[in-house]
Amino acid sequence: MLKAKVYNQSGEVISEIELNPNIFEIPVKESLIQQVVEYLRSQSQQVLAHAKDRGQVRGGGKKPWKQKGTGRARHGSIRSPLWRGGGVTFGPNAERNFSLKLNKKMKKKALFMVLSDRAKADVIMILQKLELPESKTKEMIKLLQVLNLKKGTLLVIDKMNENIVRAANNIQGVNVITVNSLNVIDTLKANNLLFTADALKELENVFLKEAK
Repeated sequence: MLKAKVYNQSGEVISEIELNPNIFEIPVKESLIQQVVEYLRSQSQQVLAHAKDRGQVRGGGKKPWKQKGTGRARHGSIRSPLWRGGGVTFGPNAERNFSLKLNKKMKKKALFMVLSDRAKADVIMILQKLELPESKTKEMIKLLQVLNLKKGTLLVIDKMNENIVRAANNIQGVNVITVNSLNVIDTLKANNLLFTADALKELENVFLKEAK
């Protein structure tokens, strides 16, 4: 069974904890992880480009000239894509939907796989307790220094704490996330994962209770 070291806020190792094998010892399937990454990216993709088709451009309510007798080609509306200022054929549309579908079980399984990979790489640390009486950045920097953590640290807490979030906001490369928001992309990007002990318990409560 994989273990992780438990630290106090002074950076001292006070114990070791066994990581739940149902979360941290799942065989990794890269294809599933890739599928979930693509799904998450599709959810955040914004559709900005938009070109008006012939039904959306202004004008063209009247036939430009009569059908016959002018010697010119027949036209029904200046909204036609053939005209300058007319609609665009097959242009980008703001109503496009890039989102993919993926069931909840697959997302959870992929997250467990990434956490398992991180546990094997020994980049998961447990903090016995995280208490910041004030939202001071220097307090968070001090904590990261004693734990020897640098850029690319993902701090996972059990529930939203404004003091902790504000203290970490100004530190480049350090992100704070609650257990409920933990996802594959943020976990993959992180060089180090720092869980509070309460967050580790909450991780089991949230994800393993759903499986029962």
